Formats: sequence, structure tokens, C-alpha cells
Amino acid sequence: MTDSDKVFAGSIPGLYDRYLGPLLFEPYAQDIAQRLADVKEGRLLEIAAGTGIVTRALDRALPPKVAITATDLNQAMLDHAMTQLRSARVRWQQADALALPFKDGEFDVAVCQFGVMFFPDKRKAFQEALRVLKPRGRFLFNVWDSLEENEVSLTVTDAVAGCFPENPPQFLRRAPHGYHDVAAIRRELEAAGFGAIKVETLPKLSRASSPRDPAIGFCQGSPLRNEIEARDPKRVTEVTEIATQAVAARFGNGPISCKLQAIVVEARK
Repeated sequence: MTDSDKVFAGSIPGLYDRYLGPLLFEPYAQDIAQRLADVKEGRLLEIAAGTGIVTRALDRALPPKVAITATDLNQAMLDHAMTQLRSARVRWQQADALALPFKDGEFDVAVCQFGVMFFPDKRKAFQEALRVLKPRGRFLFNVWDSLEENEVSLTVTDAVAGCFPENPPQFLRRAPHGYHDVAAIRRELEAAGFGAIKVETLPKLSRASSPRDPAIGFCQGSPLRNEIEARDPKRVTEVTEIATQAVAARFGNGPISCKLQAIVVEARK
């Protein structure tokens, strides 16, 4: 992880939500909402809510008696999320996953979609999730499997790397796809105090309206943009076009379909 891996600012939140949301995050947001179908009341904490893709899915799926607190370290992401959802039972709050600003045992459920990989101290984040959960509270999260198991992400990574062969950007490999060792995840959850750990590898087939969508999403709507700009700020548009061509060569010029693969983890206090 580098400092730039955690910078979601400027135009990134809006582009992230528009281009990567439907392709990468909505399929797994629906999965999380379905896994929580038995939650009928109580308090739910979302950690690393980002632009609110899971928040919106939970708001649609869960009964009105479930109160949702959606948090993220990046205020810019929350600011965008709040423009996408107006719900009386959702509270938005800036929060660091390593120092959650909540009392012990406040929540019945904690959820985190594709955020754990960015935490600089996973065990500390798990300990904080455990602390704010009630006895027998549930912690549900997912992480991306390896880059090689996620076709479009790998295609864009290789295309962008080819633009800077002497210093290839590796944000996607290093950060989003850098935490998929199931044995290590289990060990850190157990060390934090969690039990009844269940792990599932979950492939999905996702779609985008064109090869340009993932290229814009990754090259301009994620911290990969920060890496491109650090090498040459004038090349963002050019690199996006090269990534678009690579995605088109791999998946076709029209609407595309690609394999995603994530790891879904559930644990109990």
C-alpha cells in the first residue's frame, strides 16, 4: 500500500460510482444484501461505504426497523454517496476503521464491501469491528480474489503497465487485489477474537455497456489515476484510450461480459 492508494478525491468518486459501480460492485452488493435477509431489526454498521453502493442495496432490501450507519475514511466519497441516497434510516459519518467512533457493543451487524484490503492494519480493524458488535454479532465482508481471477482488472493493469514499462503502475495488483490469502484472513480474524468463520469464493459474470467503461473507471475513477498522473499528468487521456483498446481486443467492441471473483467472509463475535 502507498499513500496514493487511499486517495479518492476530486472527480474520482463520481467516475468510480458511474463506471465501476455497475461493473464491479453492484453484483456483490446484491449478494451482501441477500445474505442479510434474515436481519429484521437492530443497528447495522457499514465500514468503508465508499460511494454508497452497498448502502443503497441494503436500504432497498432491509426492513425499516434496521438502522444503518454508513462510514468511510474519505469524506469525498461520503459526500458523493449522500447525493445518491436520501433515506431517513441511513446516517452518514466519516470514520477510520482502525479507530471507530462508537461505543462497545453498539451494533448487531457490521458490513464491509471491498474495503478491508485498504486497511493498513487488518487485525486492528477486525478488533474494532469486534468491539462495536453486540455478543453474537455478525461481521460480513468481501475482498477481491487475485488479479488473475478478475479478467477486466488484469487487462487494464497490463495495458497501463505497458505505457510505463520502466515503472509500471500496480495499484490494482497491490491494493484491491492484494489481500486474498484465505488462511491469512482466517488467522487475523481469529487473532482479533472472531469465531464461527465462514469463507466462500464467489465468481460472478458482470457486464459493461462498452470497453470504455472499465477503462475510464480504472484509469480516471480510481487511485490508479494517481499513479498515472505521478508518472505523466498529460497522459491520462492517452492511457485511458490504450486501456480501452486492450479491453476491446479482449472482450469485443460492443457490450462486454467478464468474469469477476471475490472472497466472501462471515464471522461472529
